[in-house]
Order: sequence, then structure tokens, then C-alpha cells
Amino acid sequence: MKQLLQNLRDGKAAVEEVPVPTPRPGQALVKVAASLVSAGTERMVVEFAEKSLVGKAASRPDLVRQVLDKMQREGFAPTIQAAFSRLDQPMALGYSTAGTITGLGAGMDGFTIGQRVACAGGGYASHAEYNVVPRNLLTPLPEGVDFESAAFTTLGAIALHGFRLAEPQLGETVAVIGLGLLGLLTVQIAAAAGCRVYGVDTNPERVKLAAGLGIPACPRDQAESAALAFTANRGFDSVIICADTASNDPVELAGMLARDRAKVVATGAVGLTFPRKIYYEKELSFVNSRSYGPGRYDAAYEENGQDYPPGYVRWTEGRNFEAVVNLLESGKLKVESLITHRFPIERAAEAYEVITGKTKELFLGVLLTYDDGKQGNKETGTGVRVYLSTDRQATPGPVKLGVLGAGLYANATLLPAIQKIPGIQLVGIASAGGLHAQHSARKFGFAYACSSDDEILNDPDINTVAILTRHDSHAELVVKALQAGKHVFVEKPLALDSDQLSAISEQLKITDNQLLLVGFNRRFAPLAHTLNSRLATRSEPLHVHYRVNAGYIPPSHWVHDPVQGGGRIIGEGCHFVDFAAFLVGAAPVSVSAVALPDGGKYRGDNVSMTFTFPDGSVGVVDYLANGDKSFPKERVEVFCGGVIAMLDDFRSLEMIENGRRKTVKGAQDKGWKDEWIAFAEAIHNGGRPPVPYEQLIGVTKATFATVESIKNNGEKVYNPGANS
Repeated sequence: MKQLLQNLRDGKAAVEEVPVPTPRPGQALVKVAASLVSAGTERMVVEFAEKSLVGKAASRPDLVRQVLDKMQREGFAPTIQAAFSRLDQPMALGYSTAGTITGLGAGMDGFTIGQRVACAGGGYASHAEYNVVPRNLLTPLPEGVDFESAAFTTLGAIALHGFRLAEPQLGETVAVIGLGLLGLLTVQIAAAAGCRVYGVDTNPERVKLAAGLGIPACPRDQAESAALAFTANRGFDSVIICADTASNDPVELAGMLARDRAKVVATGAVGLTFPRKIYYEKELSFVNSRSYGPGRYDAAYEENGQDYPPGYVRWTEGRNFEAVVNLLESGKLKVESLITHRFPIERAAEAYEVITGKTKELFLGVLLTYDDGKQGNKETGTGVRVYLSTDRQATPGPVKLGVLGAGLYANATLLPAIQKIPGIQLVGIASAGGLHAQHSARKFGFAYACSSDDEILNDPDINTVAILTRHDSHAELVVKALQAGKHVFVEKPLALDSDQLSAISEQLKITDNQLLLVGFNRRFAPLAHTLNSRLATRSEPLHVHYRVNAGYIPPSHWVHDPVQGGGRIIGEGCHFVDFAAFLVGAAPVSVSAVALPDGGKYRGDNVSMTFTFPDGSVGVVDYLANGDKSFPKERVEVFCGGVIAMLDDFRSLEMIENGRRKTVKGAQDKGWKDEWIAFAEAIHNGGRPPVPYEQLIGVTKATFATVESIKNNGEKVYNPGANS
């Protein structure tokens, strides 16, 4: 299918062929008929992308600070590689579309194939022939609303939410500053609600457009006299700013037009330096409107389909969408006269030439249109591959790799490491949305990209599967891949609960010659092997202390979700438990763990864990989210038999023995490449798994026991069967 993509690194917007996405549970696959180009949000994205690196840095000093912190912590080369990888990721443009449902994931009761819908949401309602959209971002369309009009639904909801925040009453006066697309929708909504509305704009043509919709308006230079005269010089009860400018003039004008104790709402992006005198003297209230309404930016609502009860939240973003559609159906919201340009999706890049002013054309509503299309299965739209190479045997090798997941970790870390290893043939890569798979396939040389896991799992040309998806899918995909006869690499964690882990254990018992490896890469790092070689001849237990400056992650992040991410101890802490198990040579047999109080800021991610091992060794892992990210992340200290070793962030190893110090330094290397070299050799030679299964399973069990111990205030929890 065709999709419009923006490259943030070089600034180019282009239409590319990408796989048709596959709907997950709670999502519908929608064949798009029309989409609206946002002259505000999307123009800002394009203009940012077109800036030089210096220009990007100047406009986003917050991101520069993050890069500098990472550079101080991890070094120059890894930081630059990660930064360029992030900039190189394709960005899907668009957030307001309309079309027809052609496929449904599980849990989509109430929706049917063939149903006409309006769609919303960045990353969902994109400029593409097909989109997957969660249920709360879908609104059914009545027959009286055509697709082009319905494509305005999301922008209409932004206007409606801003109007609701003003809390106007029937018969009150409302001034709207800025009569672009958002402003012209706002004036109609306010009029439909029974308010007396007046518009202001710097552009005389837009003043005429408002008049054509029955809304009195005036140019900016007449506003202080003409607009105030509209209210008999009492001032407006509400002022809604829909302008798009860095200037503070709209905020200043709003203060002059508002009555005493009025409310000012900013829906557009404007300068926010307030003239204190007038806002103080009138005791004005100012509100910044945030997008479409309650539910926006709440993953539970937008991604997981959890609605808010109407008795508590009457107007969610979804119910705002419904209200806009009802206004369109009744004729109280008219958008036909606001459409100035239409481009077929094949010429979508031209639309951005218009909205960024390169063509010098006057514009307002810019639509992208879509024909019936011949991409994919028209009934379901799923299961489509996009081939990037005509010669699938260009890089033959014993490992024929298929990858599930094409996110930032895959692109910035793992795939660059795998690409350097001879003997690994890159066959196919899948991502749910399709476009990231397409980008990764092109970047790293995969033969094809797709959006369906089953395309990879059922491909006879693939003998090895790498699972790089979110944590909640790992266990199920591991079992399915093993059942399909594939060798399996799965990024940590292996599983999120005991039932998932048991399913994997049972499958391993009946698996015939397939290998499983979890992404415990640190044990494969060169400095880790140097350290372990020195400890190999030890004759007494060791003590290992692993301090992790993990950094803060907001509570709303998906890794904290017990269902999707499993929490940080299970999701990432397993790395450090595994490293201790690697040095000891066995999984832990017990754990006692305590956590600092969360205080509403953390989510059980400031934890001190103490593990015991079969030979009496002790491992302490301090996993902390309350530190400074500019400080190095990891430090390991080992004491054993007169030897002290200190491993700092996998960049230096210092060993002290018999009064002598030996230090080994180098670029940071956490073992990703060596991990895959070991895995590829085991597959090629039919050898043992690079990490014994009893350690993979035992370490995972130990993280479950850690969480249990935290809940029980540090009570020791045993890890039965950890080494079975």
C-alpha cells in the first residue's frame, strides 16, 4: 500500500510502498477514502525535519541535553549512533481520516466489516491507504456524511474541545481570534451552541470566508473597535485563540477583547507572554486547550479501549468525535467551502509544498484522496509482503533470519550488530504497522517486510526467529516459533509470569533440535569474559555487587504496566540477575528484596535485591531509578579468594590481586555482537545453547520471586526448581 512518510533526518516527505498493517486486538483495519492535512501540526513537523542538525538542536534544547547526558554516560560513538538512528526512523504523517472497515481484531464488538468510520490519532489515522485504529478512536458515520467531510472530524473535535473549555452559556458572546481551518470550525460550533460569535483575522480573505458562513468578522487592525462594538463595549464573555503564530499579539488582543473576569482559551499554538496589567485588572482566566478532549494521551483509553463513564466524564475525545459527526450530519458544521486543495495519495508530497508556503498558494483545507487501490487483499487488507530485493539468496548462510518487531532497539542496537556477522541471511522482518518493518528491511538488507507475525513464522525459508516485540507478546511468540520448528532469539524478558514460563518450559521438553536464547547480552561482553576467565578457577564462593543507575521512567510508561511490560524488575532487572548467575555458573536459589517507598513518583523500581546461589555465593543487585542519568549506568564489583574486580559500564575492567592492579579499557561493548556470533555458531554446528536453559528459566523465576519478596517486605523467597 502507499503511505506518506517523513524522514526527520533529511527532511524529505515521500510516498512509499509499505506492508498493509495487521489489526491487533481492539483495533480495526480501515481502508482510507480521504485524509485531512493539518496546516498547523504537520507543517511544524515538516519544517522541523527540514532544519539542519544545528537548526534542530537550536529548536529543541531539551533533546540536546538528553544527548549530552547520554554521551557523558555511554561515550561519543554509541550516542551519535543512537541519535542518528532515531532521526532516521520514518514518521507517519496525518491524524484525521475517514474510510471503511475491512478487518477487525479481537474484542471489536459493535463494529462490522464494511462499516464507514471517521478515524483519529497520530500514528493511527495516517496518510495511508490502510490504517489500524483502536476502537476509541473510531466513530461510525451516518449515510448523510461523506468521507471528505468526515476527514475533518478530528480537527473539529480539537475545535469543540477548546470551545467546551471556555464553558460558554446560551446567548453569550464569543470572540475567535484566527480564522484558519481551526478557527472557521470553531466559529461554526459556537454559533451552533447558541452563542453570538465574532471572528478576527489578519487575512481579509478569511474574514470573507467567515462572513460566507454567516459569522461577522473583521481584520485585526479593526478588532479593538469593531469587535468590541459587537458586545456594546462590554467585552466578550469568552475569547478562543485559534491563531498559529509565535507572536504574543493574539494573547494581548484576547485580553483587550475580553470582559471583566472572562475566560481566554488558547487552542492554537501562540506566544504565551502575558501582558500582566490587563490580565490582572480584568482577573482573566487563561486555559491551554490540549487536543481532542479527555482520553488524549491516556494509553488506557486510546490504546487499550478503556472508556470513561459518561456520568464522570461527559465529553471524552471519542464522544467529541461523535458530536462533530452529528454536527456535520445536521448541516450545522459546513466544511465543503473550506476545501481548497485535493491531491491523490500518489502526489501527497505536493500537499506539503503547499502548506509550507513553497508554492506561494493560498490554502485552507488540504485533502488527500485514495482510489480503490490494488494493494493487498481487498477483503481483509492483511498478509501483504513488500519485497526489497529480487535476490533472496544474496547473502546465504546457515542462519536464515526472520525478525518480529522493528522498533528503536532493533534499529539502533541489535540489527546493526547482526548485520556485521557473516553467515546470517536476513530474510524477512515484521512490524504491526508495516512501515517500520519496511524501513528496517531497506536499511539492513532484508529481502521483504510485512506486518504479520505469521508471515515470518510460517516462512519455510526462515529457520531462525528474533522476537523484538513488547514484553507481553514474548512468551506466546516463543512457543509459536518453537512449534514452527524455528530457532528462537527473544529479547528479555523471557516471560512475565509463571504460567507463561511453564508453557515455554513444556515446549522446550518436546522441541527437536531447536535452540532458544534470551537476550542476556552482557554475559557475552568481552570484558565480562575476561572477568569470568579469572574466576573460573575459584575455589570458594564469590560476592558480586551490581549497581544499576537505571534512570527515571514516568509511571505512565508501558514498561510499568504489569500486563504489557511486567514492571522494570522483570522487564530489565533480569539482565543483572543473569550476569550474577553467569559469574557464579548457576541460577539463584533464593532472593530477599526491599524497595524504597514510591511516593507516587516511582513504580517499585528502586530496589535492593540479595540473591543466594547453590555454592553459597551471594549476589546483590541495586536497581535504582532515583539517580542522575548523566552518571554512568552500571558498575559491578566482585570479591573472591583474594581477588577484587571492578567492571565499569562495560568500558573498563580493573582487577586487583596480590597488591597488583591490572586495567583493561576500551569502547563500551555490552556483548550484542558476540551474543549473536555464539548463537549463529550453535545453530550452524548443532551445539548446546549459548546459555544453559536452567539458567534462562532460573533467572526468570528469580525475578518473579523478587517481585514477591518486595510485596512481602523483604521476606526471603526460594526459587524451587531454578536449576532443574
